[in-house]
Amino acid sequence: MIREIVEKGDAILTKKCHAVTRFDKKLAMMLDDMRETLIQSGGVGLAAPQIGICRRFCLVMNEEEHIHELINPEILSTSGEQTGMEGCLSLPGKYGEVTRPMVVRVRAQDRNGEWYEVEDQGLTARCFCHEIDHLDGHMFDELCDRLYTNEELDEMAAEQEEEG
Repeated sequence: MIREIVEKGDAILTKKCHAVTRFDKKLAMMLDDMRETLIQSGGVGLAAPQIGICRRFCLVMNEEEHIHELINPEILSTSGEQTGMEGCLSLPGKYGEVTRPMVVRVRAQDRNGEWYEVEDQGLTARCFCHEIDHLDGHMFDELCDRLYTNEELDEMAAEQEEEG
């Protein structure tokens, strides 16, 4: 089932989420709904508070389009640095330049409660940080100097094309 995505201004997006303690059919159903919602939205990540659930789980799609289910995730290590544009399904049409680690290693539980670790880089590493921030009540716009609209991004791309 496609879930409605909560947008900035809703109080749930500013709350620190509670740990998941029950690994049951209800959790599996929510994860499946989130997967459908993420795919339908065209995004690369989705956190539980973005669909109105104050629990610590999120989905991150890597560059091979594999979706990681991260339950009670924690960042174990980071290295390097990257700066790039980010957007958010809860802040539609707005983008900002954010600096994040280049490589991120995460420890999380799967839908059965089993612990595992995953490490990735680039866009996926950026997404790990972005979605885990949501679980702590933070959004990417807190990390950038200003937000850009689609129109401004198009203008910037056109200017780069003219220069290149």
